[in-house]
Amino acid sequence: MAKKKKPVIEMDAERAKMMAMYEETLREFNEGAIVKGTVVEIRSQEVLVNIGYKSEGVLQASEFKDLSEVQIGDEVDVLLVRLEDENGMVVLSKSRAEQQQNWDNVLVSCEEGAIVTGLVKGKVKGGLLVDVGVDAFLPGSQIDVVPVRNLDEFLGQSLECKVIKINKERRNIVLSRRDLIEEMRRGQKKKLLAEIQPGQSRMGVVKNITDFGAFVDLNGMDGLLHITDMSWGRINHPSEVVQVGQQLEVYVLDVNQEKERISLGLKQKLQNPWEEIEMKYPKGTRIRGKVVNLVPYGAFIQLEEGVEGLVHVSEISWTKRVARASDVLNVGDEVEAVVLSVNKEEQKISLGIRQTEANPWDDVLGKYPIGSRVKGKVRNFTNYGAFIELEEGVDGMIHVSDMSWVRKINHPSEVLKKGEEVEAIVLEVSPENQRISLGLKQAQEDPWTGISNRYRIGQLIKGKISKLASFGAFVELEEGVDGLVHISQISDDHVGKIRDVLQPGQDVEARVIKIDPIDRRIGLSIKAAKLSEDEFQVDDSMLEGLRPGEDLVDLAGAFDAALSSSEEWSPGASREEPKSEG
Repeated sequence: MAKKKKPVIEMDAERAKMMAMYEETLREFNEGAIVKGTVVEIRSQEVLVNIGYKSEGVLQASEFKDLSEVQIGDEVDVLLVRLEDENGMVVLSKSRAEQQQNWDNVLVSCEEGAIVTGLVKGKVKGGLLVDVGVDAFLPGSQIDVVPVRNLDEFLGQSLECKVIKINKERRNIVLSRRDLIEEMRRGQKKKLLAEIQPGQSRMGVVKNITDFGAFVDLNGMDGLLHITDMSWGRINHPSEVVQVGQQLEVYVLDVNQEKERISLGLKQKLQNPWEEIEMKYPKGTRIRGKVVNLVPYGAFIQLEEGVEGLVHVSEISWTKRVARASDVLNVGDEVEAVVLSVNKEEQKISLGIRQTEANPWDDVLGKYPIGSRVKGKVRNFTNYGAFIELEEGVDGMIHVSDMSWVRKINHPSEVLKKGEEVEAIVLEVSPENQRISLGLKQAQEDPWTGISNRYRIGQLIKGKISKLASFGAFVELEEGVDGLVHISQISDDHVGKIRDVLQPGQDVEARVIKIDPIDRRIGLSIKAAKLSEDEFQVDDSMLEGLRPGEDLVDLAGAFDAALSSSEEWSPGASREEPKSEG
C-alpha cells in the first residue's frame, strides 16, 4: 500500500522549525566568544574539539601544559577565534580563553590600589612582565627605591606589588613595588628615629655615593657617611672605601630629630692611629713610606693607614736647590725619611729626607779653613754680591766690597760673569748658618802695598788722564793706582771747567804733593811740575782741595763722583747703573 504523504502545510512548518534551530545555533557561535568543547581526537600537534558546531575545532598541542594528560571526552573552555579556516575547520584557542577568563576575574577582584602577588615572567622594554593572573607591567623605576641596574636578578621571583593603573579598554595593568617599599619604610623610619642614638653601631647598605660622602640605608632611612669620617687616612673619593650595595657596620655620630638627619662614621669603629703616635714615631726615627700627595711647599708621606708626615721642600736635599717637591718626587714613590717633630694634638709629623744623608756643611770648616785659597764657578748674582759654587750644595759668597782693591763695585756683573771660574780667599766660615764668605780682591796683590816705597813727596811723575770730574782729574800712575789733580792744581790761571784744559787719555806731568797709604790717596799738582826741585815746597794752598775726611780726597768716593758725572766729562760713558741679576 502506498505511503501516505504529509500535507504541504505540515512540511513547510517543519522546515521552518529546522531553519530556526539552525539559525539559533549560528547565533550562539560568535567569533571572540568563550564556549565549552569536548575533546574528540588527540593528534601529535593538535587536538580536535567538538563545540557543537557543524565542524570540529582545532587546538594547538602547545596550548596544553602536558598533552599526555589530555583524554578524549575532556571538557575545555575555548575561545572561538574563527568559525572556519581555509580547510573549513573551526579555529579555537584554549590559552586566550584562559586569559579572557583571568582578566574578567581580575577585574572583579582587583582595582587600582589593590595589593597583588605575581611571578616575574620576563623582561620587556622599560621594565618587567609580571603574571598576576594576566600579564601586568612593572616599570623599572617602580621596582625598588634605589635604581635597579640588573633586571635579570628578578626573573622567576614572586613579587608583591601595588596596582597603580588599570586600562580596561587596552587590558593593561601597571604595578609598583616601590610604593609598597616606601610605605613600609615610612613605618620603619618612624621606628628607627625613635630607637637610634649617638654612639650606637648599626648595620646598613650603601645606597648612593657622592663626592662628599655616601648615603647608607639603615632600614628605614638614610644616614650620611661623610668622606672625612670614612678613614683616619687620606681619601680622594668615597669610592676608594665603599661601593654601592655594600653592607657596612657604621657608628652613629649624631641624630637630628627635627631635620631627620643621621650622621655616621666608619673610622670611629677603628682605633685612632694618632693616640700613641709619639711612642711609635719618636724624634730621630728613620722611617720608610709612600708619597701620597705633592703640594708646592712639600710632600706628604704615608707612614701607615691614617698617618701621614710632611717633608718640607727645604728638608728634601742638602745639596739640591728644590723649588717644588714635584721636581724631585712623584706620587707613589717609596722614600726614606727621618722624624723631625711630632704634634699629636694637631696630628702633624714633620719629616726630613736629607737627614738620611751626610750634611756637606758639617765638614766645611776642615775643607775650607779661613785664609785658604779656593776655586769655584760663579753660579748666581744678587745686588750685593755673587755666589760661588765650591762643591755641590756648598756655595760661598763674594760681597761687592771684596771684589776690587781700587774701585767701588756697584754690581757683581761689572767684574764677573756667570759660569766663570774664579779664585778667592776664604774670609769667614759659619756651618750653622751654612755661609762661607769669600774675597776676590784678597786673592790678588794689593797695588797700594808698598806705595810709600814707590812714590815720595815732590817726585815728578808722568801719567795719562783716566777720568774727569767737576773737582779735578784722575791720573793713572800704574795699574790700580790713580792720583788726583785738584782743579786748583791744574794751572796758575783760573780753570772754570776741567775739560777745557784736560782730556781723558792725555799725557801729563805732575809732582806728588800728598801720599796717604791708609786712605789710599795720592795728591798731584800739575802746576808744581813747572817748579824746580829747589823751588818746590808743599804748602797749605796746595792741599786746600785735599783735606782729610772730604769726599774729594777719598778716591773710592771720588771715583763714584767721577762716574756719576762721566757723561758730562768723559765721552761715551753712561749714567745708567748696572741692573741686578738673579
